[in-house]
Amino acid sequence: MSIFDNRRIPAETFKLDVERMRHGWYADKYFANIVTLLTGLAREGYAFGGHNALLADADSHDVRTGDIEVEMQWFTRRRPASVVVGVDKALAMLKECTGYFDDYGAWVSTYDRLEVRAVQDGFVAPYEGDPRRVTPILKVRGRYRDFAALETPTLGALTRTTRVATNVYEVLKAAGGKPVLFFPARFDAHEVQAGDGYAYHIAVQLFNRTYGQNVVSAVSTDEQGDWWGGAGGGTVAHAAIACFLGDTPETVLQFARLLPPHIPRIALVDFNNDCVGDSLRTMKVLFQKHMELENAGKHEEAQKYVLYGVRPDTGGNLMDKSLEPLGDKKLDRGVNARLVFKMRREMDHAYEAWDVPFPWLERAKAYCKNVKITVTGGFTPAKIREFEENGVPADVYGVGSYLLSNSSADGTNNDFTADIVRVKLNGQWRDMAKVGRAPADNPALQPVNWEEI
Repeated sequence: MSIFDNRRIPAETFKLDVERMRHGWYADKYFANIVTLLTGLAREGYAFGGHNALLADADSHDVRTGDIEVEMQWFTRRRPASVVVGVDKALAMLKECTGYFDDYGAWVSTYDRLEVRAVQDGFVAPYEGDPRRVTPILKVRGRYRDFAALETPTLGALTRTTRVATNVYEVLKAAGGKPVLFFPARFDAHEVQAGDGYAYHIAVQLFNRTYGQNVVSAVSTDEQGDWWGGAGGGTVAHAAIACFLGDTPETVLQFARLLPPHIPRIALVDFNNDCVGDSLRTMKVLFQKHMELENAGKHEEAQKYVLYGVRPDTGGNLMDKSLEPLGDKKLDRGVNARLVFKMRREMDHAYEAWDVPFPWLERAKAYCKNVKITVTGGFTPAKIREFEENGVPADVYGVGSYLLSNSSADGTNNDFTADIVRVKLNGQWRDMAKVGRAPADNPALQPVNWEEI
């Protein structure tokens, strides 16, 4: 599965559309055309009739182009490094779809004739800026026409999940060990959720290993946890509050009453643009119910009314009603530092305004201080670093669309490339990369055991 358990994910996990992939359905058409060209040449018995000044005539006079064997390498060029994910899915494609259709239309699998070396998911691939000196994360040697149509889907699988994992890793570093909720599901097609959630999970594990942390993976849909056994979680949504006519405390109270206790009680508190007020009202209502049940000896039921956190998600065009505008009104819009400071201050002292019996006073104080603030809405590594550097008391960061970002402008471009870099001529491997590229090696590449795929 990854560098963390040194196992591969079985091919069936990915639910590949094997039949159509074998027919080149997911390949850029020029790769499907290459397969048609090389297959036709092989049937004709064509021998290379051109000339390459780099090769001696003795090396090329009997090259059967249709059956040429090549060495191809896959790599990415994101500085300074990428958290590589998607290797196992690419290997599954090679296993299930390497081969050819015979004259009767039957599929002949040839994956076991390939020589394949690959890294594990979670490998960090450095890149210093020279495309002639890359870090291959996958190398394949074999008859090219058998796997030519897989270049497009393998690159896509690697590019997508590596980009998400690397973006997540950058966010985790900025957050400095605070939990990061994975919230991008609504910003892309549902078909990508499993791979995206797995990429997130790999990045969390890598961060924990590298920095000695214990951040827990937290995804928002069950599909995002499909490949690694996770499950979706989340907060009370705006839609639920609308169903309760905008009454946030009543919404959370009923949520706590009916939902299983293992689901964290996190109140979304910006529905009425009053994050401080709705946080305080929700805390009071839930604590009163919690205290009532504890006094009645119903400890297990009382735990359902422990408020885990509140979540401000104020729109970037709004200023929360609890704030007095300062000089630059733009700084006070959305979820900003001043709002979070005020929420924490008011929440910590909320119990002082409650009618709490003396024996419960310290427990009420602890209840208030234990309510976490989960901030969401436009958070990027830069905004998170700004919060952390200024000591803003955010406990959890929820990040959405940034984690899917793929832009050269902000350095999140993580496109993969696959190049043929060598060909086999008369039993010997000869360099054959396009100008500006070159064969490269990577000590982390491991021979692939197909029985694990």
